[in-house]
This record gives sequence, C-alpha cells and structure tokens, in this order.
Amino acid sequence: MRTYLITGGTDGMGRGLGLHFLGRGDRVVAVASGEAKGRAFLEAAGRLGAADRARFLRADLSTVAGMNAVVADVAATETRLDGVVFATQRFQERRTLTADGLEYTFALSYLSRFVIGHGLAGLLSASPAPVVFNLAAPGGFAGRIFWDDVRFEREPYKGMKAATQASRANDLLAVDFPRRHPDSPVKYVVYNPLFVKTAMAEPLKQPKKAVTSVLAALFAQRVEQAIVPMARLMDDPPAERASAWRRTTRLPLTGADFDPEAADRLHALTEDLVASLRA
Repeated sequence: MRTYLITGGTDGMGRGLGLHFLGRGDRVVAVASGEAKGRAFLEAAGRLGAADRARFLRADLSTVAGMNAVVADVAATETRLDGVVFATQRFQERRTLTADGLEYTFALSYLSRFVIGHGLAGLLSASPAPVVFNLAAPGGFAGRIFWDDVRFEREPYKGMKAATQASRANDLLAVDFPRRHPDSPVKYVVYNPLFVKTAMAEPLKQPKKAVTSVLAALFAQRVEQAIVPMARLMDDPPAERASAWRRTTRLPLTGADFDPEAADRLHALTEDLVASLRA
C-alpha cells in the first residue's frame, strides 16, 4: 500500500487521481481549501470502501503559512510518502494578491510546489521509489519569467501571462529539484495533460466562460481518461531523475525552459522571497 499527498485533491484531476489510488488500495491525503469539496471527497472514498485510507487536509496554499502547515502536518502524521501530486491551480483574470502580498498565480501554482516539495523531500526519500508529479504546462508554450517583477507590479497583468510564468517556473523547478537532493531516489515529473474537462471555466467572465465550456464539452478529455497515462507514469517513471511530458509525448529537457543556470537563478530568487516573508 502506497501513500500519496495530492494538492488540489478534491477537484478535477487531483480528485480523479486520488480516487483512482484509493480504489486500488492505496492511502491518499487530499489537500484543498474548500470544506464542502473535502467532505464530498471523503464521501466518495467511503463509497469505494476506502474511508479509513482517505484524509482531507484543509489548507490555503496561496500563503506560505498554509504551505508550511501542510509540511508540518504530514511530517507529524506520516512516516513516508510514495508520491506527491501537485494539481492545485486557479486561473485569475485580474491581478490578485495573496495575504502575503504575492501575485496569486505565482504563489499557488509555483511557490506552493516549491515549498511543499522541498519540505517533504525527506519523507519521500524514505520510500523505495518516490515520485513528485507536477501538473503544469512544460516546455514549448508561450510565456516567460518576469525576473524583476514576478508580482506584476509594473508589468501589465494578464491572466495568461501569470499562468505561463508559473509554468516556466515549474519547468525550472523540475530540473532543479534533483540537484538540491542529490542522494534522494525521487523522480520528478512535470506533466501537461492538455485539454481536460475540469472546472477551469469557473473563474472566467462571460463570454469567455461560455466559450471555454462549449469547447471543453466538444474537445476535452474526461478526467477518467486523462488520469490513465498519468497514473501509469507515476507507477513507472523514467530512470532519469527529471522528465517532462505533454500527455504521452516525452519532451527533451533542453533549451531555455529547462536551463540549469536559470534554475539556479529561480531557486535563489524564491529562497530570498520566502526569507523576506519570514522577516
């Protein structure tokens, strides 16, 4: 029996993966901010006969305090982790600041993965074949990191610019994580499932919401379909410490999106940012 932590584990693909793991006999800790969806996840686990193997951990992953609370809770309650799935994200059409004063998308979609992943590296290393599975949009898509303005204080804000900045940051996190934990057996996978029927349209305003909903109905995969290659990859990741995927197509870890020097730069920027919040 394996134990998985899944952020965004009560909705969309995180929920789908969690119920898949529970259905085959594993344990799942689902992290999310919404109490109602947390209860619904536990009820679904009960219907699978897995009530004793499912736990809901409520946390605000847009704040560093919330991220650290997850690390502390899991470190106190688990002896090892076999996998961490980062699935939490929420598109923001307008610039929104977190309680820490950070741009919301950067905090939720990148920084939470940085803090929790590094914070749980020890527990992951206690497993014989641990995996970190980061749902993002690796390599080859538009977007860049605004190194001098990650909060979009001067740069004109657009929701897609914020989302793709977080994706580029996650590309660099994928190649950097193994270098920060050279003796760990963790395999780090960054993965783009492409178009999946989730609640992605909920934060959008009309008419974008309606258009996105129609496109999802016509062209998107169902969650049940999308998680099949994801679970397979988690069960049998490549031998390399880091890999990037667009559905079932493996991407080369080359070019600016996966540049080690840029990864060093981002790690230092992130450490400084977290340190400034502690101060």
